Amino acid sequence: MIVAMKNDATTVEVELVVERISSYGLNALDLPGGERHAIGVASAIPPDLRETLAEVLTSMPGVDHVTHVSRKYKLTSREFHAADTVVDVKGVKLGGNEVVMAAGPCAIESRDQLYAAAKAVKESGGKILRGGAFKPRTSPYAFQGLGLEGLKLLRDAGQEFGLVTVTEVVDQHDLSVIIEHADILQIGARNMQNYPLLTAIGKTKTPVVLKRGPSAMIDEWLLAAEYILAHGNSDVILCERGVHPLDRDHTRYTLDLSSVPVVKSLSHLPVIVDPSHACGNWKYVSAMSKAAVAAGADGLLMEIHPDPGAALCDGAQSLKLDSFTELMGELKAVAGAVGRTMA
Repeated sequence: MIVAMKNDATTVEVELVVERISSYGLNALDLPGGERHAIGVASAIPPDLRETLAEVLTSMPGVDHVTHVSRKYKLTSREFHAADTVVDVKGVKLGGNEVVMAAGPCAIESRDQLYAAAKAVKESGGKILRGGAFKPRTSPYAFQGLGLEGLKLLRDAGQEFGLVTVTEVVDQHDLSVIIEHADILQIGARNMQNYPLLTAIGKTKTPVVLKRGPSAMIDEWLLAAEYILAHGNSDVILCERGVHPLDRDHTRYTLDLSSVPVVKSLSHLPVIVDPSHACGNWKYVSAMSKAAVAAGADGLLMEIHPDPGAALCDGAQSLKLDSFTELMGELKAVAGAVGRTMA
C-alpha cells in the first residue's frame, strides 16, 4: 500500500499518517519524493484490514490518495518506489547515468595477480575491483579461494588503487569478517534463495550485488531482493548472469538480456550484467558486454586475469588485461550512443 500525500502536506501530517499505520502493527516507510511525499506500508496487510485501513488513511489530513501495490514484492516494486534507486558506494554510483565497470579475477590467487588486475581496472576507467576470497565450487577438489588472506589482499588492493571492492559471501558466518574488508557484498547465483543469508545481509547496511539464480524466474529474483530490503538494507544491486542454456555446446548459460529492460520497468533497483559467467568463453564476452550496455544495464561485472591460461578458477571466461583495456574504449562509445557515460 502507498499513501500519497498532497503537495502541501505538512511534516506533522506525514508523521500522523506514519503513527496511524504503526498503530496497526504495520511497518511504515517514509518515501520523500521530488514532487510529493509518500508513505509505504511494507508489511503484509491482512485481507480483512486492507479496505478499512485505506478508508482510515484516506480521511486523514494531508492525504491525497491511497494505492494498493498489486505485486508480491512491495519494496522492490516500482509501484512502491517510482524513482530509480542510485546505490552510492564511496562516491561510485550505480543506477545513475554512468555505466560502472566492476572487474577482476574470479578467485584471488596471489598479490601479483590481483594487483595487476587492479592496475588494469584503474587505468581503464573501472570503478570497482572484484575478487573472490571464498569460492563455492561444484567439485570439492577445486580451488576454494584463499579465505581471509584473499580478503586482506582485496582490501589492500582497493586502497592502493582507489577502487571500491566487491566479493562473494558464501556463508553467513563469514559475513562480519567480509564486511570488515570489502565495500560491496555479492550473493552468488547458488545462494539467491538462501533465505537465512539474505536475511542476515538485509540486517547490515552494506551494499549488495544479488545475482539471479540459473533457474530463477524474474519474480523469484525480485522476491529474493525483497528479503534484503524488508530487513532494512536498501542498497541492493541486481545482477543478471545467465539462465540454464538451451545449447551447452557453445555457451555456459544463456545470457537473458531481455531481463534488463523488464526488471528496470518492474523495479527501481539498479541492474548490472555479468557476461563472463554467462558466456563461459572469453571470445563472446566483449560482444555481450556491449549488448548489455545497449540494453540499459547500469554496470558490468567482468572477470579479467593477467594470465587466464594459468588461472585456478574460470580462466576460460576471463579476458586478458590488454583485451579488457581495448573493450573499455569500445564500451564508452556504446554508452555514448545510448545517451549514457562511462568513465
